[in-house]
Amino acid sequence: MKIQIINGPNLNLIGQREPTIYGSEGFDSYISQLRNLYSIIEIDYYQSNVEGELINKLHEVGFSYHGIIINAGGYTHTSVALADAIAAIKTPVVEVHISNIYAREEYRHVSLTGKNCKGVLTGFGLDGYRLAIESFLK
Repeated sequence: MKIQIINGPNLNLIGQREPTIYGSEGFDSYISQLRNLYSIIEIDYYQSNVEGELINKLHEVGFSYHGIIINAGGYTHTSVALADAIAAIKTPVVEVHISNIYAREEYRHVSLTGKNCKGVLTGFGLDGYRLAIESFLK
């Protein structure tokens, strides 16, 4: 089984950026934990701050992987193009948000991308990525 994790803008700063919202653990150490926990799954990781690069990655893996986990960051609330890219591919996608987007600013309450996903996890911290992996194992 192959799962692609895609993180969007500013998520390269997890562990440093607003630790009261996103926690103090960096994503590099967390992805290592996931890979150890799910050693029989190939877990690939990609992060970009550029919308078009996220779309290109979805197109690249969206027909050959078993699952995609995406945290599109701020693009979740603004990008019709990312929503269209998710709708265009065959691989199921789970949207993850580290913080509870419904407990934050009102503009974050709308996900343009979520409607094209298998499911949406929000507010479980980094553990949301593990929960998303579990959803592909059922």
